[in-house]
Amino acid sequence: MNGIKTTILLATLTGILVAIGGMLGGQQGMVIALVFAGAMNFVSYWFSDRIVLRMYGAHEVDEREAPELYGMVRELAGRAGMPMPRLYIIPQEQPNAFATGRSPSHAAVAVTQGIMRLLSRDELRGVLAHELGHVKNRDILISSVAATIAGAISMIANMLQWGAMFGGLGGRSDEEGDGGNIVGLLATIIIAPIVAMIVQMAISRTREFSADATGAQLSGAPLSLANALRKIDAYARRIPMTVGNEGTAHMFIVHPFAGGSLARLFSTHPSTEERIRRLEAMAMGSVRPSWV
Repeated sequence: MNGIKTTILLATLTGILVAIGGMLGGQQGMVIALVFAGAMNFVSYWFSDRIVLRMYGAHEVDEREAPELYGMVRELAGRAGMPMPRLYIIPQEQPNAFATGRSPSHAAVAVTQGIMRLLSRDELRGVLAHELGHVKNRDILISSVAATIAGAISMIANMLQWGAMFGGLGGRSDEEGDGGNIVGLLATIIIAPIVAMIVQMAISRTREFSADATGAQLSGAPLSLANALRKIDAYARRIPMTVGNEGTAHMFIVHPFAGGSLARLFSTHPSTEERIRRLEAMAMGSVRPSWV
């Protein structure tokens, strides 16, 4: 069910981008928009993992440097039928973690120093299982595509806004005497980026629920993951992440940047309370396998 929902949401994002291209340049504009989206997704597919790991100052560790961490990931990857991913530690006190990479055979899992200090072994194992769940479900690719298309829509809207301010886009509608172009332009500038952001958030939230479910199944301990989420959420509100930006927030297990209630309403993550509730229901056996 979540897979169908994600497909529909991605199709919606692509449709918005193509519609903008069609409004600006007809059929040729639609083709250009698709090519533009494809080019951006190509870059995201091949290079996003290296970019984000470098952004957060993550350094790779091997079994000799982090034997317990390495052993947990190797065991969970084996249970998931996946290759062993590369492991990274982020020099940040905020407890958090993310996975990246274009496929299970080119994946990386990164954890902060803070999360290794805060969580018990079972809780950390639950978090690692969640991140491997993202890899197994190919959420990294899906989220990267969604973020790239949404970013393209916002970028085009900003370009149109500046063009309208300097009168570069008003000539055609004046000559044709058609107010529809003005309405379309305003919709593109104001509404399209908001809709794209909402759709991207919906995709991200859906994939978080799926990764929670997959991670709980991999670890066999839904309550350990629930306890980890409760601790991480509480500490992440108090300990700021000193590097990175909102554009990468969707990658983390819990939103890494502080914000008020309004910011959390528009967060890329579902509420931690709802995630915990679902995991507790899973532990009680009240959630069917189709929940994933």
